[in-house]
Amino acid sequence: MTDKYLVEPDLDFIKEIIGLGGESLKKCYQCATCSVVCPISPDTKPFPRKEMIAASWGLKDRLVNNLDIWLCHHCGDCTTMCPRGAKPGEVLAAVRSYAIMDYAVPKAIGKAVNDPRKLPILMGIPVLIFLALGLITGLLDFSPPLGEHGIAHHLFFSSWLVDMIFVPLSIWAVVIFGIGLKRFINDIHENALLEGKTEKKELDFAGLIKALLRILPTILKHDKFTECDENSDRATPHLMVFWSFIGLFIVTSVFFVVLYVFQQHGPYSQLNPVKWLANISGVALVIGSALLIKNRLADKTDQTSSYQDWLILGLVLGLGVTGLLTEATRLAGLAGVTYFMYFIHLVFVFDLFAFLPFSKLAHIVYRTVAMAYDEYSGRK
Repeated sequence: MTDKYLVEPDLDFIKEIIGLGGESLKKCYQCATCSVVCPISPDTKPFPRKEMIAASWGLKDRLVNNLDIWLCHHCGDCTTMCPRGAKPGEVLAAVRSYAIMDYAVPKAIGKAVNDPRKLPILMGIPVLIFLALGLITGLLDFSPPLGEHGIAHHLFFSSWLVDMIFVPLSIWAVVIFGIGLKRFINDIHENALLEGKTEKKELDFAGLIKALLRILPTILKHDKFTECDENSDRATPHLMVFWSFIGLFIVTSVFFVVLYVFQQHGPYSQLNPVKWLANISGVALVIGSALLIKNRLADKTDQTSSYQDWLILGLVLGLGVTGLLTEATRLAGLAGVTYFMYFIHLVFVFDLFAFLPFSKLAHIVYRTVAMAYDEYSGRK
């Protein structure tokens, strides 16, 4: 005997999904072509057909808590093969955007980050913070003297001021992710039990961490992307951006230790291996994000670009370009220009951190956890 489920459509949820790029969801007539052609859909409870049903009916509780929306890598195979033009990939992308806003707190910031009308305000906030704290503490000097090795950015925008702002900001982002992930993990476990995706009644966090370690090679190599056909050209630039962030994180961590443990200020020699990693990562970030933008600009029927897509791509490209220009103008001896570029670069860094739990970039965290849970569940 089949289970009974009381359908309670949420019309506001449907409107939200349509507004986030899923306007084609009502075209779906449940042929299941999408689930058949998807190269990464599991054998047990495959997606995205059931997600298209839930979206059409406005079943918010069956979608936001569903780990399968994160297993989708938005490769576009399902959208291309859909005989009705329902664009399942775009609908799931819209659901993910909604889920990110639902799990991140405070909600007001999430709505602001995803509202294009608020972007000038959000870009202006770090400018005001930098100027206010810099002038109050005296750690921002608009006419700094030359350092021991010539132009030095820390004489303009003190390293103490950088850490005074960005260390609390980083902690704030981690806390927000922690709050969201606590709900997210419990929700996807309950949903998996409800839909028969797992037989493990009690959630074992140690087992989940072991599963995470097992799927890390898949994530680091982007194996799921290479299984897709329609947008296989997106895999390489996405991998470039992904690894460039890892490289820049390593560089930042090393120089943080060098500064506060060994008391050695920059600028550092271009022959320093860590600088090589920084430069390679910066170039990869710019090239990768530029290629992703080019891909988005191409006239593709299987891909619709939303504000959430352009926001994160613009931030990533801006981060890379301003970082490289900051270094290039310093090496060229253009003090005023390099200090200005450094200030703008820090604005992009601030917004990237501040937007992280609320923007599309949050998929790095949620998709990783979802893939780990799928591995942990034993689902085929």
